[in-house]
Amino acid sequence: MAIYRWQGVSPRGETIGGEMEAPTRDAVLARLRSQRIQPLPDKIKERGKGLDRDIKIPGFGDGVKQKDIVIFTRQLGTMIDAGLPIVQCLDILAEQSDNKAFRKIIRRMKEDVESGSTFTEALKKHPKQFDDLFVNMIAAGEVGGILDTILSRLSTYLEKSMKLKAKIKGAMIYPATIITVAVGVTAVLLIWVIPVFAELFSSFGQDLPAPTQFVINLSNFTIAYFPYIVAVAVAIAISIRQIYKTENGRLRMDQMALQFPIFGDLLRKSAIARFSRTLSTLVSSGVPILDALLITAKTSGNKIVERAILATRTSISEGNSISEPLTKSKVFPPMVCQMISVGESTGALDAMLQKIAEFYEDEVDNMVANLTTLMEPMVILFLGVIIGGLVISMYLPIFKLGSVIG
Repeated sequence: MAIYRWQGVSPRGETIGGEMEAPTRDAVLARLRSQRIQPLPDKIKERGKGLDRDIKIPGFGDGVKQKDIVIFTRQLGTMIDAGLPIVQCLDILAEQSDNKAFRKIIRRMKEDVESGSTFTEALKKHPKQFDDLFVNMIAAGEVGGILDTILSRLSTYLEKSMKLKAKIKGAMIYPATIITVAVGVTAVLLIWVIPVFAELFSSFGQDLPAPTQFVINLSNFTIAYFPYIVAVAVAIAISIRQIYKTENGRLRMDQMALQFPIFGDLLRKSAIARFSRTLSTLVSSGVPILDALLITAKTSGNKIVERAILATRTSISEGNSISEPLTKSKVFPPMVCQMISVGESTGALDAMLQKIAEFYEDEVDNMVANLTTLMEPMVILFLGVIIGGLVISMYLPIFKLGSVIG
């Protein structure tokens, strides 16, 4: 079906407009009149034809971001809680969405619900935007008649998950950016600046200090083999990416990531926070424990953690508790396993998992703040040693020449 841009006059006499997906232009006119909107025929045009064609730039505005999903979930929950029918809610959300791709998806879901499908079935047709966790929670909400409550929990979960990811990315991006800048500046010095000094020093006719000679040799090597250095760096990056796509490769790399100094501890705590928050949200929403653990494993973000959760799921299916296999995996700290054990025995597993999630989210916040504070002097020292060392090495012969002349 095509998408039509329309304008019309509301019952209050106001000129309004929007977009509508329909098989024909006449269908648009009929639907508008059924909504008590007087259409303006001259203003109803099919999108993508003539002067109404959209200009698309690849990579810009053609995807659905997690922020769009969070806003959609929060607003849908609020409207359903206010008593609006699901079809009307989807219609309103489609009209006010700024993301064209997401607007089209919401319209398709609205049409599916209008044709008799459940909201869960409509969501399943868009797995890239709505994952298993989202779909299963909505299914539990529809069956239990508590869709507004589930949407509220889901939006809270998505908001916290998005904040946690942003903090982890922020902690990783800062040192990566500094290293990239340092490598770039060093390359500029070695390729363009140091050769000028080397040509000047060659006219001295004397042996150069060892640090200066080392830097000049390094500069000559970099200039001579620069294409090969770049090719090797690209080959290593591609190889790592390909290895990460394999099951064993990703398993080993995720294991190395958890063992990495400082950042490994940060990744472990964020994984525990994500595990606890996800499982707590699913269990409290009425999703069966085996399904909840399977979804939690898929969203863990780390193969080592995923295997530990799947082993726990297998153990539970055999009649064991959750805490025993988690303890054996040695991925989760003893405190977490003991708290889960207490939650199981008291029948308050979801509440205990929520407390664990809140504790480890605070731990991640503190670690990110401390890392940022500690990295500032380390970055200054790193740049001073690398770049300052190169500059001083170049000035040593000049200092030596000045002392001789003096």
